[in-house]
Amino acid sequence: MILYNVTINIHESVHDQWMQWMQEKHINDVLATGKFSSARMVKVLVEEEMGGTTYSIQYTTDSKETLQKYYEEDAPRLREEGNRLFGDKMLAFRTELELISDH
Repeated sequence: MILYNVTINIHESVHDQWMQWMQEKHINDVLATGKFSSARMVKVLVEEEMGGTTYSIQYTTDSKETLQKYYEEDAPRLREEGNRLFGDKMLAFRTELELISDH
């Protein structure tokens, strides 16, 4: 199992609009690609020097190959919408994780 982790710091001035967009549209759009089986959104509890609030969204997929298809077929369009809506008020970085075990 592969976890596609997107960590986002969002500026206070657009926080509520961004949160609504994430929960009502963006996460659903990512899941609608059919390449992920689930998504989890968590708040990062460390205060950032730059301010804002940081969240981690973890999308679960079956393989690295499926994730690669997402990058090629869907990611550019989905990332563009966030950039258009929130621009430099949103800073994101992405990490690929492999699940070793659940306990």
